[in-house]
Amino acid sequence: MTTRVSQTTRPTEFGRIYPPDAAWLARQQHEEILLPTLPIVDAHHHLWYQPGFRYLREEFAADTGSGHRVVATVHAECMSAYRTTGPTELRPVGETETIAALATASDAAGSPTKVAAGIIGRADFALGADIVDNVIEHHLAAGRGRFRGLRYSASWDASDKIQLSHPGARPHLLAEPVVLDCARLLVERDMTLDLWLLFPQLADAAGLADALPELRLVLNHCGAPLGFGPYADNRAEHFDTWARGIREVARRPNVVCKLGGIVASAAAFDYRTAAAPPTSEQLAALWRPWFETCIDAFGPDRCLFESNFPVDKIGTGYLTLWNAFKRLATGGSDTELAAMFAGTACRTYRLTP
Repeated sequence: MTTRVSQTTRPTEFGRIYPPDAAWLARQQHEEILLPTLPIVDAHHHLWYQPGFRYLREEFAADTGSGHRVVATVHAECMSAYRTTGPTELRPVGETETIAALATASDAAGSPTKVAAGIIGRADFALGADIVDNVIEHHLAAGRGRFRGLRYSASWDASDKIQLSHPGARPHLLAEPVVLDCARLLVERDMTLDLWLLFPQLADAAGLADALPELRLVLNHCGAPLGFGPYADNRAEHFDTWARGIREVARRPNVVCKLGGIVASAAAFDYRTAAAPPTSEQLAALWRPWFETCIDAFGPDRCLFESNFPVDKIGTGYLTLWNAFKRLATGGSDTELAAMFAGTACRTYRLTP
């Protein structure tokens, strides 16, 4: 059998994502939609064009139109469509401009999904609060009423086998004065700060939440549990470390947790060699320890589901992914389901889909 590329095998260049294997995904077992009338806000996805990997409005519409009732989405920055001219610090505003234009076109076409109802952008905190404040102003102007906050990527690991360290990241970055000054701008503007870090850094997230208790913090991807590289061995020990970190962060009431984004990082399923993608039942069984820990720690009203597409399309289709999420939420009341699948996202990002 030919070995397939997975997200756990990344090139040296940060941010390059291999496209999904369409022929392999086509082998996914057909499933009926679970809870078809449940409204969903996909709280974290990307639109981009990378060399050999286009995922824009049409491709996303094919996924959101696969059967679940996706009423709105939140676009998270992905270092794409930057401006190629003008001040360097304003280059990331090009992504907000592009996504806002795509979202407007989607609305005009009559899409049942309000694509990018919220847009999360990027600014380089190393430039200092004065410059970042100006960048936020430009994001707001470019966002056509959709801009909701920033995402800060502090992901770092000492191992060179974990090629997820963000350019410029280093240990305890979230405690540095320049980061705190820039994060404080979002408090003043009533905006969110999404956090992308790895599970050994969860104490840093708790420290930031303590330093700025009025800041609305959004922990991405279940706090990024890892199951490959140096974390492939002693998995129970690493799970316990991750779970303690999650519970500690959850003690801070200003933090919410995105449920998703672990298709590859947790390395719970070998997508590289499997003959066909896993079913939603398989995914739910594999992911349940992580998801139940997060839901128990944060509570349903501080959890929000995310597809992390097209990154997580490396391992599953959109229909199957959301069926897996619905299986993982089995047992929740109608109120709890409404919160995790839409309400928490609407409240966090001030959406009115």
